[in-house]
Parts: sequence; structure tokens; C-alpha cells
Amino acid sequence: MFLRRALILSLILLSPFFAFANVLALRSIHQRQRAGQGAAASTGTINAGSVRQNPKDSQNYAWIPPGAFRMGCSPQDGECFDSEKPAHNVRISHGFWIGQTELTVAAFRAYGSVSHASIPDGQQGDRYPVVNVTWSEADGYCRWAGGRLPTEAEWEYAARGGVAAARYGTLDDVAWYAANSSGVAHEVAMKQPNRYGLYDMLGNVFEWVSDWYGEAYYGENAGLDPHGPERPQDDPLTPARGTGGHHYRVLRGGNFGLDSRYQRASCRLRHDYDRTSSGGGFRCVLERLPDASRSATHR
Repeated sequence: MFLRRALILSLILLSPFFAFANVLALRSIHQRQRAGQGAAASTGTINAGSVRQNPKDSQNYAWIPPGAFRMGCSPQDGECFDSEKPAHNVRISHGFWIGQTELTVAAFRAYGSVSHASIPDGQQGDRYPVVNVTWSEADGYCRWAGGRLPTEAEWEYAARGGVAAARYGTLDDVAWYAANSSGVAHEVAMKQPNRYGLYDMLGNVFEWVSDWYGEAYYGENAGLDPHGPERPQDDPLTPARGTGGHHYRVLRGGNFGLDSRYQRASCRLRHDYDRTSSGGGFRCVLERLPDASRSATHR
């Protein structure tokens, strides 16, 4: 009897402690939940197509969220080349920032002033896309700006903007090409953008991407973050250029001098990485931008 009373008394005396401890535990849980919600909110506030300026090169970049798409020849597209086949499912597991426009002459000139890189001949005004750059020169700029060239898969994913068709709009509205360009490049962002707010993903100038070119690479069915062949592949039907053969990289997007067949999201061409083109430029990808929370503008 004495022991039972002692036990009851001890529980009565300790009950405030247990209640206080329970309050602390619940408060801790709520704090963790709020912190988790805050973290989720902070990672979910960037809308697709949000535009921010990169302080390094003062260029605007648009946010492309992770996702999946069908890469290669579009449904009901009868103009596809063999290199665009087979169409295959690709997943981009990470979001990225991509240049809202093709890189301009002004941006490349500013880069040259600090890196001592010479601007190639054959340029037009400051707001025109820079052309006549080798793959290595384009890659060098992007690395200086804090990023890299897009992979071929990233480029097509961004160009489509969630559209499965061969083009993201009426061709004359979105692209400079042979039928409307008068045979010259035009200032960037003069045509309508795609759903991610990207300009000139079709037409105006070709764009270098990071991948080596492989004629049959799509047949390998690389579905997760593909980055192209591991090494350059020469074309057996073309005489090798010297002892090393051709070292082809991929060009995307079509350009001002070609007809409509080349102005499609899936169209892929090749070019020796150390040669230039008067109709070829580039845009960069960045995986992160500094001070993003202070400079976001949402579409």
C-alpha cells in the first residue's frame, strides 16, 4: 500500500516535467517542419523561364527545370534526317540556366577585353550574334562566364520548351532562315521566343553544343543526361582530314542561310571543332547563378 502511494505521488510530482518535456518536443517538431517547408519553398520558387542576369558576363539566362522529353525526330515530322532517329525518351535530372539569346558580339568583345581573346573577323553590330568562333573559343567563353556549353540533350530540351512538334511556333514568327533573312544574320531577340522565353533557338545562327557528333549515337538509347560519344568519330564516307581525321562536334538550331528543313528542334549537324562558320555561334549553360534570390524576374 505504501509503495503504491509513493509511486502515485512521484508521478504527480513528475507530471509537470513530462508535460514541459512534451511541449519542448512538440515545439522542436514544429520548428523542423517549418524549416523543411521553408527549404522546400526556397527550392521551388524558380519558375520555368525565369530570367536572371549573370554578374560575370551581364547576360540574361533563363531557368530550365528538370524533366523528361522525347528526343529526336518529332511526331508526324516527315523531314527528319537519319541522324535524328530513332526518337527516344530522355530525362534531364537537373535544372540549368541557359542563355536567353545567342551570345552577342558585345558580350564576346567584353570577354576579350579581360581575357585577351581576340574577336574573330566578320562580325556585325553589338546586338548581333557573335560568329566565326571555333568550338574551343565558344567553350572558353562559357567557362570564363562560370558555365559550359549545353549538351545536345539539354539544348533540344530547352529549345522544345515542352512542345513535342518539330517547331515551337510558326516558322516565320520564330526564326530567321533562307526565306525571310535576306541571306544575313539579324540582331538577337527580334523574333518570338519559345515557352521558356528563349530567342532564336531556331534560325539566325547555328549553335555549338558540347557533344562529339555520332551519326548513330541515338541508337545507343542513352536515356539519362546523355552527353554524346566519348570520342570523336570520323565519317568513313568523307576523306579524313590529315592523320587525325575529322573531329566533329554538334551544331544545333539551323541558321539564316538554310531552308525550312533545317529549322527544326531535332535537326542536328556536324562541324570540325577547330573550324569556324560565318553562320555559327553559341549560347552558354550555367548550373547556378550567384545572388539569385535578389535578381529573379518571373514570367
